[in-house]
Amino acid sequence: MNPSIPQPLPASATGSSAVNTAWKRLAMPSYSDLLFIAMVVWLFMLGEDAWSRLLVDGDTGWHIRVGESILDGRGIPRTDFFSMTKYGQEWFAWEWAADVLYAWLFRSMGLKGVVLVSGLQIALFATILARFMIWRGANAMAAIAVTLLAAGAGSLHYLARPHLFTLFLLPAAIWALERDRRENGGWIWLLVPLCAVWTNLHGGFLAFLACLGLTVLGTAAARDFASARRYALLFAACSAATLVNPYGYQLHVHVWDYLHSDWIKDAVDEFQSPRFRSENLMQYEVLLLAGLVSTGALLARKQWTYALWILFWAHQSLVSVRHVTVFVTVASPFIASELTRLWDQFASQGDRRSIRQVFHSMAADMAASFRWTSLWPAVFALVLVVVPAAGKWPGDFPTLRFPTALIEKHEDSIRGKRVLTTDEWADYFLYRFYPVQRVYFDGRTDFYGPSVGKEYIRLVGGGHDWAKSLEKHGFEAALLPPDVALTSLLKQDKGWRVAADNGKAVLFLKTARDISLGVALMNSVPSSELSMRERDVPDSKARR
Repeated sequence: MNPSIPQPLPASATGSSAVNTAWKRLAMPSYSDLLFIAMVVWLFMLGEDAWSRLLVDGDTGWHIRVGESILDGRGIPRTDFFSMTKYGQEWFAWEWAADVLYAWLFRSMGLKGVVLVSGLQIALFATILARFMIWRGANAMAAIAVTLLAAGAGSLHYLARPHLFTLFLLPAAIWALERDRRENGGWIWLLVPLCAVWTNLHGGFLAFLACLGLTVLGTAAARDFASARRYALLFAACSAATLVNPYGYQLHVHVWDYLHSDWIKDAVDEFQSPRFRSENLMQYEVLLLAGLVSTGALLARKQWTYALWILFWAHQSLVSVRHVTVFVTVASPFIASELTRLWDQFASQGDRRSIRQVFHSMAADMAASFRWTSLWPAVFALVLVVVPAAGKWPGDFPTLRFPTALIEKHEDSIRGKRVLTTDEWADYFLYRFYPVQRVYFDGRTDFYGPSVGKEYIRLVGGGHDWAKSLEKHGFEAALLPPDVALTSLLKQDKGWRVAADNGKAVLFLKTARDISLGVALMNSVPSSELSMRERDVPDSKARR
C-alpha cells in the first residue's frame, strides 16, 4: 500500500461519520431555524398587542364556530345557520377543513391555540421562502433582505384565517415545480393530492393553478414542448383534484362569481387597489419595482415562464391588494437571484482582501447553513405550547378593535336579540353568542350577495331608506361605532335610546312601544331550532 495515496475510509467509518453529521444537524440550529424563531419573536412576542394582532379580523370567530358545528356531528354546512336575513339558504363553507382545525385548537387551548398555529404558519412562510431563494442560488444576504421585505409586505394579511394555509403552501408548491423543471421526478405528482387538500382549506389553490397554467404557456413559448405537455398534464390532474370537495364543481362556480362580483370589488377594501400609505405597502412597492426590473433580465434570457409569473401577479396585485402576498411569494425568489447576480459581478471586481470580497465569502458560507433543519424550531414551538408565560396570550378578541367590555356589561340586551351592528362586530357576536345569536350581516360577503350587502351599506351609512330597513328587520338593539351616519340619526330618533356610550361604541335599545314588531319577527324562526342548538352547545360564557 502506497502511503502517499489517500486511502478510502472503511464503510463502517463512513457510516459512522454520516450518523454523526445527522445528529449534529438535529442538535445544531441552522440559519433557517434561527429565522423561523426570530420571525415569531419579532412579530408576535414583542409589543403590547403581541399575539392579539392576529385577531383584529372578526372572521376568525365564525370560522371557529363553523368548525365546532362540524365537530359536533352536524356535517359540513350546505345552508346558512348564522343569519337572520338568509337563514337556511344555500351557503358554501369552502374553508371547512381549516375551520375544523381552528375549532379543535380552540377547544384544546382556547384562542391561544388558534393564534399560535397561525403565527407558526407565518414563520414557516418566511422560512420556506428564504430556503427557496438559497436553493435557487441566491446568496444568504440577498435572500435575507428580500425575505424580510416580503414578510413585511405580506403582514397586511397576517390574520388568524384560512388564507394562512395558502401563505406557506404556495411557495412550497412553486419550489416543487421549480425542482421538477431542473430535473423531472415522480414526486411532482404529489402536488395532485396536495391540491385536493388545499381546496378544502382555502381558495388560494387557484393561485397555484394559475402558475401551473402560465408554466405551460411559458414552456411552449420556449419551444420546450415536452415540458409543456408534462405540465399541461399536471395542470389537468391538479385541476381535477380540486373537485374533491363537498360541493364539487359548484364550488368553482361560486368562487368565480365571488372574485368577479362588482359590488364586492367596490365594497370590500381587500378587493381594491393598494394605497401606498402604510409601511407594508411601501415594502411591497420596493419589491414590485424590483420584480419588474427582474422581468426585463428574465426576458433577455428568454425565461418566459418566470417573466409571465411576475407580470401576471404584478397586475393582479395592483388590481386587488389581496394578491400582494401572492405577488411577493412568486417574485421574491427571482428578485433575490437577480440581486445575487449583480452582487457577484460587483464582488468579482475587487481584491481578495477588499470588503466586498469579505462580504461575498460570508454570504457564501452562510448559505450552506440554510440547507438543513434541526430540532430547535420544534422545541421552540413546544415551549410556546406548554409554558404559559412564554407569550401574552389573548383571552378574548382585542379591545382596540371590538367593544368587548361594553358587550360583556350589556350582554342581556344583546344576547339572542335582533341586533344591528357592523359586519366585523357581527363576526364577534357569532363567536361570543353562538348558537343563540343570529346576525343581520357578517363577514361572509360572498354569501349575502349584493341584495343584502348594498342594503347593509345604505343602512349603516344612513341612506334614505334607513328607517324602513330598521322596521323591516325588527331590530331590538343597535351597536354601532360613533362615527357612522346611522349613529347620529338614531340619537335623534325618539324610537331609540342610548343605553351605553364608551366613546368607541354606542349601544341603542328600541323603546318599549316599538319592540313588538321585533319580537314577532324573531318568533317567525321556529323556537325548536334555537332550543335544539342551545342543548347541543354549552353556554357561550363557559366556552370563551
